[in-house]
Amino acid sequence: MTGVPARPLWQGRTLALLGIVLFAFSLRTAVASLSPVLGYIAADFAVTPAVIGLIGTAPPVCYAVFGLLTPRLERRFGLERLAVAAMAVAVAGMAWRGLAVDAPTLLLSTALIFAAVGVGNILLPPLVKKYFPDRIGLMTTLYSTTMAVATFTPPLVAVPVADAAGWRMSLGLWAVFALVAMIPWIALLVRHRSDAADADIEAASPRAFGRMWRLPLAWALVVGFTVSGVLAYTSFAWLPTLLHDEAGVTPAAAGALLSLFAAMGLPSSLLVPVLVVRFHATGALFGVSVVAGLAGIAGLLFAPAAAPWLWVVLLGTAPLLFPLTLVLLGLRTRTHETAVALSAFVQSIGYAIVALFPVGIGLVHGWTDSWTIPLIILAAVVAAAIPAGAVAARRHTIEADWERRHGAW
Repeated sequence: MTGVPARPLWQGRTLALLGIVLFAFSLRTAVASLSPVLGYIAADFAVTPAVIGLIGTAPPVCYAVFGLLTPRLERRFGLERLAVAAMAVAVAGMAWRGLAVDAPTLLLSTALIFAAVGVGNILLPPLVKKYFPDRIGLMTTLYSTTMAVATFTPPLVAVPVADAAGWRMSLGLWAVFALVAMIPWIALLVRHRSDAADADIEAASPRAFGRMWRLPLAWALVVGFTVSGVLAYTSFAWLPTLLHDEAGVTPAAAGALLSLFAAMGLPSSLLVPVLVVRFHATGALFGVSVVAGLAGIAGLLFAPAAAPWLWVVLLGTAPLLFPLTLVLLGLRTRTHETAVALSAFVQSIGYAIVALFPVGIGLVHGWTDSWTIPLIILAAVVAAAIPAGAVAARRHTIEADWERRHGAW
């Protein structure tokens, strides 16, 4: 799709490779390190359910807002400088959170972290597009798998560190990783300060983001990304409760099944980008996602207690659309500048929609005192990926889509 001759992965771009992987790791550890130690924090100062709810809702909201701002910031500062700035803000936020003295400072510092992560989410696909146009599948596999590992690593170590050194150390230590993630990008800026970031600024086009609204391919990727996010965020919020209510599992078993749901993201991160790049399996993978998601939801609707682990595995397979969308952000664009605009469009709109669902599903469940309508709503969301997959599977770029419909890009 890119038409770029392949060259050795490390040749002349070791700093970029390290920078992308460390960047991806820091984005997820920044988010996943708080919830395991909330009990420790509550022993020092009051953390109300309202504050916890706001912290839970903040990620997709911040990702949506700062996703919209990222293309303008990138045009002003360039990819590398903005990556350094995002990590610097994340370092400041994580250090501040480790020093929080009350619920407002905890909430504000966490929002600052999520703002940085929102920018970082947008930047990763275009960074891959710029430095690894010949290795988009492999690099997307590397960084999406890194993100998956970084999501489940903090919960494993946060509590032991909090027991040994206190919750402040448990939260603050992740700032070190974000600080380290800045080093490769600073080194690249020093090495190429006359052409790397400045070329980004000159080449940027403010029109690209606005054009996305008129392109079916961009909307197809929004739908794919949204379906994945809705299933993930809704499941993390409500799946244990649903399994306890409908399948009769114990709270401990429900927690283990939620971990199983999360673990399904790791094989998807490893396999999906390679399958898309090497075998052009976009349409087939959309189909697998839809079939698995609908089968899992049907199981929870009609026979929840029969095989809850199977329904969770199927439901956890459907968010393979997340790494699928990430790799398509690079494959369906000609330049990294268009990738910035497409990444911002897809992720900001996607996260804005996703933010509504955990709360909305909870409200519907409360009104109906049943999980039937919430599950039907989720099935309708999954079904929306069917037409989106048909559009996304067409092997053409955003620029070509525009040129076919509206003339020169």
